Amino acid sequence: MSQDAQVSSSSAPTLEDVARVAGVSRATVSRVVNGVRNVDPAIQEAVRAAVTVTGYRPNRAARSLVTRRAETIALVVSGAGGDSPEEQDAFAARAFGDPFFGRVVSGVIGYLRPHGMHPVLMFAETAAARAEVVAYLRQGSADGALVVSTHAEDPLPPMLAEAGLAAVLFARPARPVPLSYVDLDHRDGGRLAAERLLGLGRRRPATIAGPLDVPAGQERLAGFRDAMARGGRPYVPVAEGGFTARSGAEAMARLLADHPDLDAVFAANDLMAEGACRVLLEQGRRVPEDVAVVGFDDSPAATACRPPLTTVRQPVEDMAAEMARLLRQRIEAPGTPVTSAVFDPELVVRESA
Repeated sequence: MSQDAQVSSSSAPTLEDVARVAGVSRATVSRVVNGVRNVDPAIQEAVRAAVTVTGYRPNRAARSLVTRRAETIALVVSGAGGDSPEEQDAFAARAFGDPFFGRVVSGVIGYLRPHGMHPVLMFAETAAARAEVVAYLRQGSADGALVVSTHAEDPLPPMLAEAGLAAVLFARPARPVPLSYVDLDHRDGGRLAAERLLGLGRRRPATIAGPLDVPAGQERLAGFRDAMARGGRPYVPVAEGGFTARSGAEAMARLLADHPDLDAVFAANDLMAEGACRVLLEQGRRVPEDVAVVGFDDSPAATACRPPLTTVRQPVEDMAAEMARLLRQRIEAPGTPVTSAVFDPELVVRESA
């Protein structure tokens, strides 16, 4: 690259600087920067390299005038909550207290940042908050929404679909709705947990299920039960939890009271498994010698648990990035048919089973 192609450090680089370095016209640089598709791939690559060399940063306000986009995505945590400030604060605290949501945010930001797009976090736990999300999108303050629902009968997805707004869901909705989503093969994850416990020779398994009005909770339980039945364990005691450590501890206490001879537990997420391990140790049961424990998610709770959890990995960051990719595709091509992306789980063996 010639010396005269370098950009002076005394001023912010411009489109003209990028064009000079790339050896193309200013109009071509503008088309590449603004995502116009009919540009030769080799020229696109040259322009992107010149953007890197010059340190050029698009003016978001000017770019929005050209593209008619906000370059902003609403990341919505939606579910059931109360109308009082205290209840709304509790809803937000529960979301931030679950490592799952941090992993979603990490995956979304990791995808959006290189594309010059930015997420805005919104909570939609009440009817008024849901209406605010729809209005925010309708007025163009964000180009679309990534929705993580915490309640099976969440009314926000059908509201977004009926309004014709661009949105992608994390997890298959409980009721069919014409929106794209990403999800995990939860049933296969339950199978992996069962096969691990069967392979260890455990004969009296039990399970702490997730909320049974949530598709993920239903599918993980069904996969575990089916695999246990194929392995000659047709009856598996079940205690329902709420995907929290406290609910896992309470469910474990109930199972021990009713089935004191159990020798294995599958908990439908790591937080519940962590709570279960705590109760087992408090009641003098060694993990895994007396009771083997398998969790689900491979979240930070799995490595924080004592002993570290054997768990079924859900690649949340990759799933969140794919959710963002599908939304960007939908924004750029509004006629794109709705679709789904279903990821495969993986067993991660540690010390608990």
